[in-house]
Amino acid sequence: MSSTIGTTPARQGLGGRLAAVARIVELGSGRIDPKTLTEAGQLLLRAGDRLKLSSEHTVVALAGGTGSGKSSLFNAVSGLELSPTGVRRPTTARTHACVWGLDGAGPLLDWLQIQWRHRFARASALDKGESGLHGLILLDLPDHDSIRALTDHEADRLIQVADLVVWVLDPQKYADASTHRRYVTELAGHDAVTVFVLNQADRLSPEELSECVADLGDLLRREGVESPVIVPTSATTGRGVGDLRAVLADTVARRRAAIQRLEADLERLVGRLTEAMPPEEVPPGAVSVDDARRIGLTDALCDAVGVPAVGEAMENVYGVRSAEWVGWPYARWAARLRPDPLASLRLNDLKDEIRGLTGGSVSAQPAEVDNAVQALSDGLTAGMHESWREAVRDAARSRSAQLPQVLSEELTEVAPRLDRVPASWRLLRVWQYLLVVLFVAGVAWVGTALLYGVFEVGEIPGGLEAFGDAASLPWVGLMMLSVLGLGLLTAVASRNIVVLGAAAERERLEREMRRRVTAVAESMVIEPVERELARCNEFYAALRAVRG
Repeated sequence: MSSTIGTTPARQGLGGRLAAVARIVELGSGRIDPKTLTEAGQLLLRAGDRLKLSSEHTVVALAGGTGSGKSSLFNAVSGLELSPTGVRRPTTARTHACVWGLDGAGPLLDWLQIQWRHRFARASALDKGESGLHGLILLDLPDHDSIRALTDHEADRLIQVADLVVWVLDPQKYADASTHRRYVTELAGHDAVTVFVLNQADRLSPEELSECVADLGDLLRREGVESPVIVPTSATTGRGVGDLRAVLADTVARRRAAIQRLEADLERLVGRLTEAMPPEEVPPGAVSVDDARRIGLTDALCDAVGVPAVGEAMENVYGVRSAEWVGWPYARWAARLRPDPLASLRLNDLKDEIRGLTGGSVSAQPAEVDNAVQALSDGLTAGMHESWREAVRDAARSRSAQLPQVLSEELTEVAPRLDRVPASWRLLRVWQYLLVVLFVAGVAWVGTALLYGVFEVGEIPGGLEAFGDAASLPWVGLMMLSVLGLGLLTAVASRNIVVLGAAAERERLEREMRRRVTAVAESMVIEPVERELARCNEFYAALRAVRG
């Protein structure tokens, strides 16, 4: 025997690593190769089934091609003629099992799908001196190069689930390409649960046997088997059978083969996952959407729906319309005698136009909305694996078709009512007309005083003597000038107050519209993106956990 099975310490946390594989299968759908996911799912099923079954038994499969002497070796190890031998092809059509210690092995043999008539138990009398093999389930598999598809499939299935695989090779075909390509290469990394037997050693001289063992070792190492265990045997003469039994007894005694096989399968899966999804770190900032990108998305969406334009239009219109209510009436009446410069503003239609900014024009700007969403996803996924970058991009755009319409509906609800007249405007208008009435009264007083007190055109009507006194003219003129000044001062002050109020209203409007845009962006863009980012991070965490 060129070497013995390695005693690599058991890797801790197999259950945790398998749980991580389950998370990878759950999270990796659509992100990694379906074939790799299928393999991971099959490993989980196999591990779950095997770990529930007898841990006191070790399943050892003798695998090999036709003519390798596999069945003869099976009989030699078991000490009984249990499996048919000969030159007929294929010799072994069904798997035979020899069990050392049948108690508790039934469910495991059922799981292995070994037919009842092909199960054999070593009687206690025959087991005398072989207590080291207690717990061994030795399988003689159908020839893997069988011309019968059924038996070939059965060999493949049992090679995948056996705790330890013993490859039985013969000196003439030990380098057979089909065996190495289909099985040995695939089982690279399974050193602890793979043994190679060079059978029919009696056909070689000692020098030839040494050369064959060395050549086979070199070949296996080139194929990824770092420390191959090679046992030369002869089923005919019994040479090396004791060494093979010792290897099997050591494996059975440690009760670790089942776990080691699952760990080896897990390592192979890790290699494929690493190849499919390199172990790059998730870029900083990709755990969630940071505040800067949230603000950037809101800014871009506000620009896309014209929030600044709506606010500016509202402020301008309020300023123009306020002149109708708080301006000095005489100035307004005088302006009517001149061409109206505001006619070009089409004030009657302005409300509809501004509402259009938060309505129809939003749906007319899907490209700008899409660009804003695209910029967010591109910034978050820089350096990510392509599959996750595409997944985050799809999540960001998952509701992009509805986004413009939703923005339109939200902003239409807060679009300014341009025909609304604040109560303060009405009060100021009443005050202005009160001043107009006082001024008109003053004019009437002056006229009466001139007619009856200065020009004495006749007798002043009874009860109006005070209005006809010429001495009152200076005081009435002073009152009229005061009324005019107060009216002008009120108009200017009111105008300034309205302008300041319009600016404040614009800020309030833009703040409310921005709040609504932020809420829509949060629910329709950021939340789907953060769910995908969380999925990505959970996937990488599971990948790190399964790597151990």
